[in-house]
Amino acid sequence: MKKLLFSAAMLLAGLSANAQLDPGSVAPNFTVSAYQPWLAAAGTTNNGSYTLYDYLDQGYTVFLDVSATWCGPCWNYHLSGALEDVYASHGPAGAQGVSANTTDDVMVIWIEGDGSTADATMLDGAGSIGNWIEPATGNQIQFPMANPASAAANQINNDYNINYFPTIYRICPNRIIEEVGQLGATALYGTVGACPPPASAPADVAALSYTGAAVHCEGSYTPSIDIQNNGTSALTSATVTVTQGGTTVSTGTYSGNLATYGVANVVCSPIANFTGGALVVTVTTAGDASAANNNANVTVGTAASAVSQYVTVNITTDYYASETSWAIKNGAGATVAQGGGNWQDLGGTQAGQTVQAPVLVTLNPSECYTFEIYDAYGDGICCAYGDGAFSLVDANGTTFASGGEFASVDTRAFKTGALGMDELATIAMNVYPNPASSEVNVSFEATNNDYAVALMDLQGRVISAKNMSNLNGTQVVSFSTENVAKGSYIVTITVDGLTTTKNVVIK
Repeated sequence: MKKLLFSAAMLLAGLSANAQLDPGSVAPNFTVSAYQPWLAAAGTTNNGSYTLYDYLDQGYTVFLDVSATWCGPCWNYHLSGALEDVYASHGPAGAQGVSANTTDDVMVIWIEGDGSTADATMLDGAGSIGNWIEPATGNQIQFPMANPASAAANQINNDYNINYFPTIYRICPNRIIEEVGQLGATALYGTVGACPPPASAPADVAALSYTGAAVHCEGSYTPSIDIQNNGTSALTSATVTVTQGGTTVSTGTYSGNLATYGVANVVCSPIANFTGGALVVTVTTAGDASAANNNANVTVGTAASAVSQYVTVNITTDYYASETSWAIKNGAGATVAQGGGNWQDLGGTQAGQTVQAPVLVTLNPSECYTFEIYDAYGDGICCAYGDGAFSLVDANGTTFASGGEFASVDTRAFKTGALGMDELATIAMNVYPNPASSEVNVSFEATNNDYAVALMDLQGRVISAKNMSNLNGTQVVSFSTENVAKGSYIVTITVDGLTTTKNVVIK
């Protein structure tokens, strides 16, 4: 999906810096009114008002488009007619603009999401980029388009973590949400099949999503899972079983009064001396009507090992640098180091990426930590938007964690070693020119010792290296970049087991 830069209008609206709602989240309820005069009395609730849960409770899958009247990509998607076609072919039977041959399983709701312009009459072309409710003469949009007041629009933005326009969500009858993006009509309707059938049996419990930690350092590990009541009667009890390799390693129980489509989290018994691996989580209840939704599979990653407590964080973003941030958290979940989120975007047509200069983090020896790199848009640092990457390097020059493309968050666990404080010392070095075009020069002061100088990519792969013996005094080492791809690289100098690094951009 194409990324969109934040606009001043969105920032003024007070939008959250968080990503969109994660897949598997429960969609908050809302009620909006249709702006179109011809739908003023056509709502299924009260004189043109539309309540999300009313449609979900009737078994409809709802496509929600949150856009802004000033947003060019929003307008282009609106003109594509994808939502109109889905609504006409699959919308509620008997609704205005819906075919008599409808499959009767979809609802479409469009919302003007920019609270700073929401109170103005913008949908009919007054100051906007087009007439949204009648984009072509005689083509009146028949699904409801809402123009909420500022407070209501901002509430929806906050509830749905709207961070860019347009945002198109698919909301299943069980309230579970997933962002589907700017798909064509056929592809949009194709996602409806991923929704579970509406609740029809008295007892039906589902394993909704695994909520335990994705990585684990050492010692005891506690699995947890969100369960959902897909039955028509209240769920009063359920049993959770966690197996590894066919052996039960943890259990949990739910008791209470969970209404239809209600969600509860079950924390299971700890697994002693857990070393990671694949887990199967199964939830059951008395008289369970369907076993197909009872299981969740997860693979918990194990910790890498850093030789030293001194860790260097290297980040290369894609073109949309402002979306990327990172954090290191200790075993208690407290953030001990963080960065990113405020770099300047380069724009999707420019060459090269934004590079964060290496950040040296001093951590406690022999302690477990979690590194998280986060993309606010939800597509990682990847692909058509300039390949990005990250790496964690210890003071011995060893890259112990690295990666690039990921869904929204990439998480790694690692355990630090304990080396002497003299490792914090660095070699005085200079890398020039930076950015470089034809060659990279590395100058440093040598002190009667053996030195290794290398040019590496952010995954720690050596592009070129030179090993030199018995050096003394000022040294200059040059690397030709004639056959090196444009991008971000690391220059390292190693002597007596101590490595000093600097970033360089090759253009």
